[in-house]
Amino acid sequence: MWRTCTRCGKIHATSYKCYAGRYTSRGLEDKLRSQRKWTKKSLEIREASQNLCAVCREEGRYTYEGLEVHHIEKVREAPEKLLDDDNLICLCTLHHKQADEGKLDPDYLRELAKKRQVW
Repeated sequence: MWRTCTRCGKIHATSYKCYAGRYTSRGLEDKLRSQRKWTKKSLEIREASQNLCAVCREEGRYTYEGLEVHHIEKVREAPEKLLDDDNLICLCTLHHKQADEGKLDPDYLRELAKKRQVW
């Protein structure tokens, strides 16, 4: 008898044990984000942003749900900026996805991060 593997998506005999994806090493990015100081900084950024998405707020909307803290410069490219206030911005899931895809200009996001101190 055959079945589709939940790990790799291939078809194996039911007696076959698939180890795909079982032994993954955590990268530096994951290790840094799992630290307590990152969690604390993330909460600080959300509070400083008044729990609002910065892009939505700039557009005149108030989005309170699905908020995430985005690194303007990626952690893998600049791990020393993990906790830098100027590199962090509070975004809703839609705008966070757009920022990760490069659809939002990093300079625009930096300007919004600076405005957070005024708000």
